[in-house]
Amino acid sequence: MHSPDPSRPDTVPDGTLAGTAGEAVAHYLHAQAAEFLRSLRRHGESGAETAAVAESARALRAASRRISGTLHTFRPLLDAAWADGLRAELAWLSTTLAQEHACTSRLSRLLDALSRLSGTSPLPPARGESLPLRGPGAAAGGGDLSAPARRGSHGNGHAAVRTASGPSAAGDTTVATGADHSGPAPGTPPGASNNGAPGRFDGRSGSAAGAGAADGTPGPDAAVGDGPEGRARSARGAGRGGGGALDVGAARAGALLERQLTLARTRAHSAALQALGSSRFHAVADAVALLASELPLGGAAAGPAAETLSLPAEAAERRLLAAVAELPLGRAAHPYNAEALFSGLATAAAGEAQDAPWHEVRRLLRLHRYAQEVLHPGADPVLCHAGLVLDRHRDAAEAAAAAAAAARTPRIAPATAYALGVLHADQRHEVEAARFAFQQEWHHATAPHATTAVTAP
Repeated sequence: MHSPDPSRPDTVPDGTLAGTAGEAVAHYLHAQAAEFLRSLRRHGESGAETAAVAESARALRAASRRISGTLHTFRPLLDAAWADGLRAELAWLSTTLAQEHACTSRLSRLLDALSRLSGTSPLPPARGESLPLRGPGAAAGGGDLSAPARRGSHGNGHAAVRTASGPSAAGDTTVATGADHSGPAPGTPPGASNNGAPGRFDGRSGSAAGAGAADGTPGPDAAVGDGPEGRARSARGAGRGGGGALDVGAARAGALLERQLTLARTRAHSAALQALGSSRFHAVADAVALLASELPLGGAAAGPAAETLSLPAEAAERRLLAAVAELPLGRAAHPYNAEALFSGLATAAAGEAQDAPWHEVRRLLRLHRYAQEVLHPGADPVLCHAGLVLDRHRDAAEAAAAAAAAARTPRIAPATAYALGVLHADQRHEVEAARFAFQQEWHHATAPHATTAVTAP
């Protein structure tokens, strides 16, 4: 059985869906498949425009996630074998394309944090001064937390304040083997560079590039861009502030993180290019192109839309509520409870085990939102801000893991290891702040007066 070609889902005056369940699901999947194909075309036409490529890849991933999530939730209405196969391929594509962006944003986040912790950037606003997540200000546009804004924000929701100084980024993508070789050579005075090779972070305290930093006058290279390489120059400037252990360590920690994450980003970029040129990807694109015109449906899709679609949507909601019930929300309701720092010195697996339930809630919340988009087309996103908070939680947790992995590099200087330890603790505090914010958002969403589709467990 194949879907008809509806231009839009029919609704009755009370806003519920009319027609069959298959027509409603087909309309949603047709729209997402069309967005997938548009994003793919924009990606191919972007050429060397980095921003356009990144934006088209983001839209491609978003459409892939929505198609995959809808196939998962409404699988009983579809051809099961076809849905499972396409869902697995879309998950592979979305994961492959996400790696490069993840490495870029992680490096940006960590270098911003190093700059902030070293005192080389202005003090960020207090949490109470951050953009509102909800309320009149958000509705009026003052609380816009769009994807580009979130990519440049710290974990507490405020926009990152960036400063950059230092030499140009022309040769700073040099990849090292992993050890921190940026320390001074034997006999070299403290703070002096051990070599002049490109891509190295030195600890010079009196260079021309940083000469204007002490009195507020911009140096010769103060107009460096705000990409990861530009913020790497800011991290280098951290070593010129006062010669303390954290200042020098921050510069070397920035060098180590840049080498490791640049290597990971380069590998992810190569993997993405290889994936986009593979026959596997072309098969996925052909399947999505077919999905834009027709959808293989099962017999249950002939039922009334409102009643038939509500059953799998309620099942997705129950799974979300069960997962949230397993979270320690009572403890998360207390600020500065330090739970996110537990097992901070244990193995990496211990930290991942603590974060895993929160990541699972994030995944289930996304599936719930996509199901509500099918049931209530055009309605306000359900628990959108709670999802943004869990995105910040995920970003901070992965950044903390990257700092911990860098600190385990053999033969690094004590000052470098100390700076990475402070950075790891800072990101775990951001994890804790995100958990506190999610608890507040969830309490607001499940309160008796809430208008969302989530009912309290």
